[in-house]
Amino acid sequence: MQKIFLLLASSFLLAGCAGGPPLKTVPSVDLTRYSGTWHEIARYPNWFQRNCAGQVTAEYLPAQDGSLTVRNACTRKDGSVESVKGRATVVPGSGNARLKVSFGGPFAGDYQIIGLDPDYQWALVGHPSRRYLWILARSPRISEKLTSRIVHLAVEQGYDAGRIVRTAP
Repeated sequence: MQKIFLLLASSFLLAGCAGGPPLKTVPSVDLTRYSGTWHEIARYPNWFQRNCAGQVTAEYLPAQDGSLTVRNACTRKDGSVESVKGRATVVPGSGNARLKVSFGGPFAGDYQIIGLDPDYQWALVGHPSRRYLWILARSPRISEKLTSRIVHLAVEQGYDAGRIVRTAP
């Protein structure tokens, strides 16, 4: 099952980059502060997370080579936990706001941080194709007012607010 999830999770890596003007990433990201556990609050639906029914998390840990170890996990409808490990490397010249993420295999996907709280309490992550979007937070829940503010940032970047689904309780 993990191999299937790995294949599905890596599929976004192959997505085309057409989707309008380039995303505007945040100027810089302190990877030490970005490291740790993030809870998914909302996302664009995607097929590689279709088995995720709740408690979606992403954990980023610094590796000795300067990359980040990534562990994505979610709870399935039957209560079991599905997870996949990967590696993220910084795109040079991006201020650490653009990462190449690989979950195995020869392909790496674009992970672009397009919104970030100054205190690193929430992040908005997109893909240049605008087919993928995630709202992440340090806590499993954030206010509706804050969620609306983050959704507005996504809309300013060319995302469709109507496609965003809330995944946190």
